[in-house]
Amino acid sequence: MISVFGSANMDLVAYTGRAPALGETVTGHAFRTIPGGKGANQAVAAARAGARTAFIGAVGDDALGPQIRAALADAGVDVSRLRTVPGPSGIAHIVVEDSGGNSIIVIPGANGTVTGPAEDDVAVIRRSAALLLQLELPMDAVVAAARAARASGRERPAVVLTPAPARELPAELLQAVDLIVPNEHEAAAITGETDPEKALAALLATVPEAVVTLGGEGALYGSRGSAPVHVPAFKVEATDTTAAGDTFAGALAVARTEGMPPERALRFASAAAALSVQREGASTSMPTRSEIDAFLTVSGGNP
Repeated sequence: MISVFGSANMDLVAYTGRAPALGETVTGHAFRTIPGGKGANQAVAAARAGARTAFIGAVGDDALGPQIRAALADAGVDVSRLRTVPGPSGIAHIVVEDSGGNSIIVIPGANGTVTGPAEDDVAVIRRSAALLLQLELPMDAVVAAARAARASGRERPAVVLTPAPARELPAELLQAVDLIVPNEHEAAAITGETDPEKALAALLATVPEAVVTLGGEGALYGSRGSAPVHVPAFKVEATDTTAAGDTFAGALAVARTEGMPPERALRFASAAAALSVQREGASTSMPTRSEIDAFLTVSGGNP
């Protein structure tokens, strides 16, 4: 089982030819409300990629909370540890350009009330093969979840961190992380290195394994004591890149818990991300296991 401790939002998505500059108004051509949030997205991605998945987080007692909960449940995610708290649910305002690029403003709402895993949450984490973390919850809560995973004993879950939004990472968090998965911009912000290979090397000074995603250029994997591995991206026409990174992280966690070696796991995650960017939305864009397997079969497993 994979557990995800993270954020759950409702995405308010505007589609337009180009995003407005400061003070400018542009006309869009579509608007959608889509359940999202980096934590919820990764949970949906993992569940659709074939893993039994549990989500730990919070939604508000507003009209959006039940919609977010239902979307997770419909994707096959266990929402028994998704609690409802007074106040609004988390919101993300997203502008998607016709090129597929996006800009996002996140308003935490209920996510900001999460202070750490409750006792029952810890029990779920300790039964998991992997724990997925991101940084849209308060940092103290993320550290507490990582601490709970690390205290699980010999068979503790692998802790996979997506350090987004990028910020300074506490030493206690890094000490508990087994695999960190930033994109190239997050890796640069964390390490101060703009060259992805140098950033990867800097990350490996603090964690055992790292993957730096490079968008259309693929992904770079490294572990301590081994040479970096670059896996190119599958060449597809992007419609909407929202949550491509979350799709990649969720699918990568599934691949690793199934025992796939790193290069094969990266191809599996890259295939999932390639499928997602061809569709609109965050959680709505994420492929099923059968779709990922079919895509890899048609491509021969190679980008």
